[in-house]
Amino acid sequence: MPEISLILLFFSIALIYSSVGFGGGSSYLAILYLFSFEYSFLRIMALCCNITVVSGGTYIFWKNGYLHWKKIWPFVLVSVPAAYLGGRIKISADAFYLLLGFTLIFAALLTWFSKEFKANSSQNQHPILSTTIGGGIGFLSGLVSIGGGIFLSPFLHILNWDKAKVIAATASFFILVNSLAGLAGQWVNFEVELLNFSLLFSLVFSVFLGGQIGSRWGVAKFSPILIKKITAILVLIVGFRILFDHLDLPKWFF
Repeated sequence: MPEISLILLFFSIALIYSSVGFGGGSSYLAILYLFSFEYSFLRIMALCCNITVVSGGTYIFWKNGYLHWKKIWPFVLVSVPAAYLGGRIKISADAFYLLLGFTLIFAALLTWFSKEFKANSSQNQHPILSTTIGGGIGFLSGLVSIGGGIFLSPFLHILNWDKAKVIAATASFFILVNSLAGLAGQWVNFEVELLNFSLLFSLVFSVFLGGQIGSRWGVAKFSPILIKKITAILVLIVGFRILFDHLDLPKWFF
């Protein structure tokens, strides 16, 4: 029963998060934590599922013309090595969850209150600003074991970087490369014998199906405003859920 519940939960998370260009890593971590999985195991598991979802999502966004490579490269140039370094750093479970919770809440507020601007396709980005933002988010992503799209997306909305679906596609690719780099960094210190390969395969397959459905819905059905609002709500809920368990918040939160 626990495995069936996990599979269904992971499928649902992948379905929802992939529709806004995310992999769902933050929610995978929260759920695996609630199911009392070992700390280092749940971080590896979340990244594997993240990579599975955004791999399919990135392809679908690219196929539909939402990936603009010339605008993306400054963000990933520094973020990938920074994510690897972040993944190499050993961090305690308590510090990890507190950092993740506060950061998600901050990202949700940025997303919710960023105004709905009309994107100007002729607006040029500053490479130095882009590499700085990408590098900082990449390092934090490797540290907390998620891809970083939930950190990048609000900044891109505030900067009036492009249309919402283009931002979702960029976030998806950003998550993919940073998750791969973060996984590589964590794998150096990981004990392979702790990994439950049977459960990993089941969860990866479930998020693959959910991600394929969600990515197609996100490209074809969702409006830009709805994408932003769903993103903010999901991230905020996860942030408070994590802090609820680690800061003894009042019970009426959940």
